[in-house]
Amino acid sequence: MPTYRYEVKATNGAVTHGVLAAPNLAAAAHDLRGRGLYILALGPADAGKRNARALNLNLSFGPSAKDIQNFTSQLAVMIRAGISIRAAVEGIADQIQNPKFKVMLNQMKKDLEAGKQFSDALFRYPKCFSPLYINMVKASELSGGFSRMLDRIASYLAQQIETRSQVVGAMIYPGIIGTMAIGTTIFLLTFVLPRFMVIFKGKEAALPAPTKLLLALSNFMTNYWYILLFAAAAGIWGFMMLIRTDWGRLWFDKVKLTVPLFKKMFRALYINRSLHTMGQLINAGVPMLDTISITAEISGNALYRRMWRAVYVAVKQGKKISAPLNKSPLLPRSVVQMIGAGEESGKLGEVLDEVSEYYARELRTVIKSVTAMIEPLMIVAMGSVVGFIAMSIILPIFKLSQLVK
Repeated sequence: MPTYRYEVKATNGAVTHGVLAAPNLAAAAHDLRGRGLYILALGPADAGKRNARALNLNLSFGPSAKDIQNFTSQLAVMIRAGISIRAAVEGIADQIQNPKFKVMLNQMKKDLEAGKQFSDALFRYPKCFSPLYINMVKASELSGGFSRMLDRIASYLAQQIETRSQVVGAMIYPGIIGTMAIGTTIFLLTFVLPRFMVIFKGKEAALPAPTKLLLALSNFMTNYWYILLFAAAAGIWGFMMLIRTDWGRLWFDKVKLTVPLFKKMFRALYINRSLHTMGQLINAGVPMLDTISITAEISGNALYRRMWRAVYVAVKQGKKISAPLNKSPLLPRSVVQMIGAGEESGKLGEVLDEVSEYYARELRTVIKSVTAMIEPLMIVAMGSVVGFIAMSIILPIFKLSQLVK
């Protein structure tokens, strides 16, 4: 029996690796997921550790989500036109500009020529093709309708890309305004203020408190700028390291759901992503436990991941999906009721599609409102900072003029 080398992540965040025997890649992946593990890498053991590391390095700089979506759309069209899967992959590989993606597709073609299923070929690249993608492809191989399933996957990927771009776009605007505010403040404190302070040289005792504060800050930034630069770099590095830990990620995910201006946006994002993923997998015929496990990993938030893992445990014990969801504050009661109604009627996939579509519209509306609210707030904040600096420069002029009189 073939052996496969794997690297997996447990529910507690621990990463382990090893070798297991299985009839094929699909069976090996199913075995690992059945243990409640998230697959980071999986491939033939005879490739060796060096090849495994090289594979992971290639995937780290591999195709983008848009590249995967375009590949899926092209593949669906070519399959529908009657072209064999092997010839379709080869034809797409010839047109790909990304060299690492080209290597991946050529390897897929070799796997297909060797008689492997397309889903088995995808298992080589778990960091590029998500468990959702692979499981939906596998379901279509068992039930038929391969091209229709590829269209559905491409549509799902397109929506996720659009949603991500909307959220990133909403965060870019305040980032730009904030950067401009910080840059303007640094310019005023390091270039403008020192030139004005020459006028008040020898009269420091008569300066008002705001001017003294800004003067001290200006001197510090001018003479010890490297300390501030180091502190900023250390702060960014420390934050990045913090959110890589389980505790830090949990804290950051909680913050995103509690910040007044953004919590509604992130809540709509996570609900839409979770329910849309779950609906697509159920409609594709993926087993329920696999569906819930994949939904937990794709949710994108540690709190929602914990909620879906609790659902996984409950369903494994024979309970309904809606039972553990009733105990969670992360989903509105109306959504849980609709999920329960879908379970009772046997139309859970359709219900999830409708609810996720509602939250997709809700997310677009919230993003527009957040962007509209951020603009005046950032302008007021930037104006307040610049106004305070201007006031601190003008105040001593008035004070000294009164002393002269």
